[in-house]
Amino acid sequence: MNASRGRFDVLLPLRLRPAVPWTADRSSGASLFAARTGVVLLAVLVTSIALAQVQVRDTSASVVELMLKWTPLLASGFLFNLLISGMAMVLGTVAGLLLGFARISLLAPVRGTSWVVVQFFRNAPWLVLLFFVMFLMPFELRLGGVTVPLPDWIKATLGLALPIMANFAEIVRGAVQSIPTAQWEAARSLAFSRRQTLWKIILPQCVKRMLPPWMNWYAILTMATTLASIVGVGEVMTITGRITAAEARTDLLVPIYSYVLLWFFIYCYPIALWTRRLESRYAER
Repeated sequence: MNASRGRFDVLLPLRLRPAVPWTADRSSGASLFAARTGVVLLAVLVTSIALAQVQVRDTSASVVELMLKWTPLLASGFLFNLLISGMAMVLGTVAGLLLGFARISLLAPVRGTSWVVVQFFRNAPWLVLLFFVMFLMPFELRLGGVTVPLPDWIKATLGLALPIMANFAEIVRGAVQSIPTAQWEAARSLAFSRRQTLWKIILPQCVKRMLPPWMNWYAILTMATTLASIVGVGEVMTITGRITAAEARTDLLVPIYSYVLLWFFIYCYPIALWTRRLESRYAER
């Protein structure tokens, strides 16, 4: 009792540990896809086409004609990029969810090991991880009497899923720890186990917090799929290089790469807009 202040401290309500502020990484993806970026890319494309057209001989096909000619092939390569990004995002999300649970485990060895895994794959360069997976994974797997080939694009997908896994694990950890501790205490008083509390009470509230940064990383991953061309995957950048080699036109180089880059921006820009809208809607006040 604190008589001098005229109150009984023992009767004050229990002070629960405050929730950790929500600190998911939202810093990179959405800002890369501002409207002014699209305007600059379009200006670069138009300018490069105009400059290339000046150099075209009368007997040669125009740059625009060549770009339209190869557009269907470029589109098939671009769809392959989207396939890789989609599969890598699914694998990274599932693995990241499990790794995120390990980050909040009550067992110190599990937390420590998961922290090391997260820090390694978050900070390792994506291209290094691609080479790491490409050289360490076999070209085929033997399951009993069946031989299952592992093409390069599958290994590239696994390589791109690793940094997504680590970053999504941190998103999960931050979202779970941002939920007020009082909800854990209330669930415990109702005889919920830790697993039941996590799945039925905490995670449903975390979805709206995890969705914007998850979409943010998907946009970044889609742009990063072009790294697969360096390890021999036949995606849109590989096809673009083959087109420029087949045409043997140096004036086609800048326009066609600007053309492909604009495709990526057009695909990712609506995702960035939706991400920013969700962040504004779900922002804590």
